[in-house]
Amino acid sequence: MKSLENRLGYKFKNIALLKNALTHSSYANEVRNGISSNERLEFLGDSILSIIVSEHIYKNFPNMPEGELTRLRSSLVCEKALCAFSREIGVGEYLLLGKGEDKGGGRERDSILADAFEAILAAIYLDGGMECAKKHVMNFVLRELKVHSNEDAMKDYKTALQEIIQRNPEESVCYNLVSESGPDHDKSFTVEVCLNSNVIGKGSGKSKKQAEQMAAMQALSLMGEL
Repeated sequence: MKSLENRLGYKFKNIALLKNALTHSSYANEVRNGISSNERLEFLGDSILSIIVSEHIYKNFPNMPEGELTRLRSSLVCEKALCAFSREIGVGEYLLLGKGEDKGGGRERDSILADAFEAILAAIYLDGGMECAKKHVMNFVLRELKVHSNEDAMKDYKTALQEIIQRNPEESVCYNLVSESGPDHDKSFTVEVCLNSNVIGKGSGKSKKQAEQMAAMQALSLMGEL
């Protein structure tokens, strides 16, 4: 367990919580000596994960509409992401599985690894509180978020907006930098997108390009195109 704690970057005061988080129902049902599976911890961890990620993206994407926030959160907490997080810290090595589940490849099963990640998160929360849980989650989520917000990978909302506007040749759009703030290494830009002279969207980002994309996204959302 100490090696897993090292990988987690967290030392448990109550190590029984971590053991419970690693106990699959197949093991608990097979042993039948009062051992509980990690299902209850998984239930709690799912809610904690949602709160942490929701708060972060709400604060850091102030102009993103609700539908896009929901889709972004879903991509960050989906089974594919969570099992990847578990694999990164080698959770599969430490799982307590029933003999059949173990032989059947349970240590590499996506659903089991994703559930274990949520259960471990709940265990950290119960043992050390929300700040410890948040630190654990954000170690993974921040990196994943960079992938989703990478400008090259970002959906091209500007092009989508331009294609809609071009249906009316007399209309034109332009992007105006409204403000920039923060130190050089952590600047924030705010941009407005205008249809002729009317502001139809506003967005913020860590670069002018990202702010323009967010402004175009808001415009598309207000136009009912998202």
